[in-house]
Amino acid sequence: MRLNSTSAQLLLLNCVGDQIWDEQTCLKHGIPQTWFDELVDNYESGFDHDRNTIYVNENVVNQYRGVSDLQIAYKLAEFLGIDWKLATAAAVGRRAQVAAIKAELDEL
Repeated sequence: MRLNSTSAQLLLLNCVGDQIWDEQTCLKHGIPQTWFDELVDNYESGFDHDRNTIYVNENVVNQYRGVSDLQIAYKLAEFLGIDWKLATAAAVGRRAQVAAIKAELDEL
């Protein structure tokens, strides 16, 4: 699937802000391989708070390789011409940042 404005907007709607997408998920959703290669990271669970713990199929994992869907939202915003830095300036938290970017879709 080739990324275009419509597919980028639909993909942005799938972003939540606190998920990690593995390579298979990214490619299945049409994230360009170059974006994945640029953004991929190895995430480690933090066990101090549940929101910092990584779960795969409801099982806790110590590490997970993938891309934060917040980073995907930033890339999609840039692709769509959304100034995500301005849009997220007042947003507190990852989910709020993605919601702020999604709100900018109405302005396109």
